[in-house]
Amino acid sequence: MNLYVSIAAMAYLLGSIPFGFILAWAFLGTDVRKIGSGNIGATNVLRTGSKGLGIATLLLDAAKGYAAVLVARLLSVHAGAFGSDQDVLLGLAALCAMIGHVFPLWLKFRGGKGVATGVGVFLALAPLAVAYALCGFAVIFAIFHYVSLASIIATAAFPVISSLQLRSRDRSLLPFMVAASLLIIVKHHANIRRLLSGSENRLEFTKR
Repeated sequence: MNLYVSIAAMAYLLGSIPFGFILAWAFLGTDVRKIGSGNIGATNVLRTGSKGLGIATLLLDAAKGYAAVLVARLLSVHAGAFGSDQDVLLGLAALCAMIGHVFPLWLKFRGGKGVATGVGVFLALAPLAVAYALCGFAVIFAIFHYVSLASIIATAAFPVISSLQLRSRDRSLLPFMVAASLLIIVKHHANIRRLLSGSENRLEFTKR
């Protein structure tokens, strides 16, 4: 049980590092929560006009999710956990990293929507499924030009794609994948309302 608690705490703390907020504040002196959507993720950091910081936020948010699962894998091997027991620990780390990003301790539990961090944790769990989901994201975004719509559809598709690709012994990961995907989609509730009403904003790039 201590191993489960340790991995959950580690993953949450890693996931809760608010890279978007830190980068915007450090390099621009801007509180990213006070512009655009008020989100601390890469899409809103891009709205500062700095593509570099937006890309850096995307990569770092994904990296922390990937790192959480990687560290969980190392800890589980060290503790002698393999098979379905290890899968549960990896899934737990993935979900807790997502929760950390969405509800970070350092920002009064007001964080991002979890898309980039989700890419990181999913990449660590099922890389091929992520590749298919990202292709779907690119196609939807190219057609409709809404990051939110592309994110929601790709996120919803990921557990379905994973279920077709995971080996039977890896199926212990699926409940955690579904929970993480639902968390991302629920955090897009305002975007969903705007999409349905036709008032959702497209992402615009400006030079800085």
